[in-house]
Amino acid sequence: MEPRGMKKWRPFATMPEQYIGLKEMINKQAEVAQPVLTEEQMEQMNFTLIEALHTNKQVYLTYYKQGRCMTETGFIQFVDSLGDLFIFIDDVFELKNKMRLSELIDVRLA
Repeated sequence: MEPRGMKKWRPFATMPEQYIGLKEMINKQAEVAQPVLTEEQMEQMNFTLIEALHTNKQVYLTYYKQGRCMTETGFIQFVDSLGDLFIFIDDVFELKNKMRLSELIDVRLA
């Protein structure tokens, strides 16, 4: 009797693509629209960012990225209100991250 080898598994060759497609569909369903902030909320975040920058306090940053709201902790290193960006050092890997102020949803002191 001759062994069947890999011929036996050929019908299941499309399964990884199906799992990738299902994962994409689930991720699309989990997406949320970017929240619209009021002037008062943006002003409060700006004050909190500047306070954290000058006192070197740790902050919780909530931001919108690719359809999701994410939260990280870190230290603010630089804020440029006119250029719409800021730089923070994350708490976990101590990496510098550039981010647009328009992506920011909430800032709280830790």
